[in-house]
Amino acid sequence: QLQASGGGLVQAGGSLRLSCAASGITFSLYGVGWYRQTPGNQRELVATVSAGGSTDYADSAKGRFTISRDVAKNTVYLQMNSLKPEDTAVYYCNARFALSGTNYWGKGTLVTVSS
Repeated sequence: QLQASGGGLVQAGGSLRLSCAASGITFSLYGVGWYRQTPGNQRELVATVSAGGSTDYADSAKGRFTISRDVAKNTVYLQMNSLKPEDTAVYYCNARFALSGTNYWGKGTLVTVSS
């Protein structure tokens, strides 16, 4: 249902744009979040965009990351700028339908930031 892509290897200070493409659901009705996880740690929330378009960010992402939604393409993006080595993680997208609690996870995409 969800396909995350766009990860890769980038030097510190560089940028990447992650994509989360949905199929089989009316994506615009779902709140979408980007999460990240490093080995041995819990998955942490990075950014969210609600069905209504409101956005929110973890403190670590504020000012550097931007989450956006392209309704026509059924895709949510995470633009990541000024990347730091501590941003290295597997990034996952999640879609949640608020009324029912139904949610979907995409497979992760690995982001590696070298110093």
